Amino acid sequence: MTSRHNDSSTTQRRTIRPARGFEARSGSAACLVVLQGQRLGQRIDIGEQVVTLGRAPECDFQIMERSVSRQHARIWKEPNGYRIKDLDSTNKTLLNDQPIIEAELKDGDHVSIGGCVLKFMERSSVEARYHDEIYQLATMDPLTGLYNRRHFLELLERELARTASHRRMLSLLIIDLDHFKSINDRYGHPAGDIVLKQVAATLQVLARGEILVARIGGEEFAAMLPEQGVVDASAFAQHLCESIAALDLGEQAGVRNVTVSIGVAGWNAEAATVAELLRAADAELYRAKQAGRNRVCVAEQSGA
Repeated sequence: MTSRHNDSSTTQRRTIRPARGFEARSGSAACLVVLQGQRLGQRIDIGEQVVTLGRAPECDFQIMERSVSRQHARIWKEPNGYRIKDLDSTNKTLLNDQPIIEAELKDGDHVSIGGCVLKFMERSSVEARYHDEIYQLATMDPLTGLYNRRHFLELLERELARTASHRRMLSLLIIDLDHFKSINDRYGHPAGDIVLKQVAATLQVLARGEILVARIGGEEFAAMLPEQGVVDASAFAQHLCESIAALDLGEQAGVRNVTVSIGVAGWNAEAATVAELLRAADAELYRAKQAGRNRVCVAEQSGA
């Protein structure tokens, strides 16, 4: 059941294109790891595509510092290695503390862009694999394998900046398991963990393309839907709600009835920041709980 402030009689689902930027790269032979500054520990994979670094939302790796130019530096692969070029930035690009115009990158080099220091590493190195493991620990929820709250909010903030810059659409879902405390009390915490894992697995199966999902609290999950307005987001939420209600975990956890309540909000003039968007989605989640649970409620859209 979906409850809307502004109902629409039809819902169209569109194909979501593959995610852009470093989060989606695979098969890379090298990477950068943030050693100092915002997004500490984050990895930027470098594959066959050119990687642009700068303050602008459209950059492959965005560094949100005033000392960083909108298009600050570019890194690309050549047959014999990798190169970096400064893009006429105001405060220069430093390679091992020396300003450069263009230079070859070697394993272990330090790249400084504003207050951000990144280390270049060949993917095959032991240190690169070590940083991969540290990055996973810092960004993922260990129980479910989804993004954790901190990393999800970082991704949401960056995507909101891109959305505002290009006047695109973005929607947020807050998903809460109904009566989860009673599941823990009646069946035990191991059963509760199984429920959380299965709900997370359902989210992962349904979240195609650019949709990002996370566990942001004990029994609370979130989904970010770039390029989608609340009509498409509410259709996705309803499908998710029905899919979870259809789960039968009797053999695994002794639990046969698992449901969720979902609040949906879209980016607009009244929900333009991360905090405002979270409040709007939380308000709809509360409304779904008050209306009887196992349902979707969607925030009314004003002009963006």
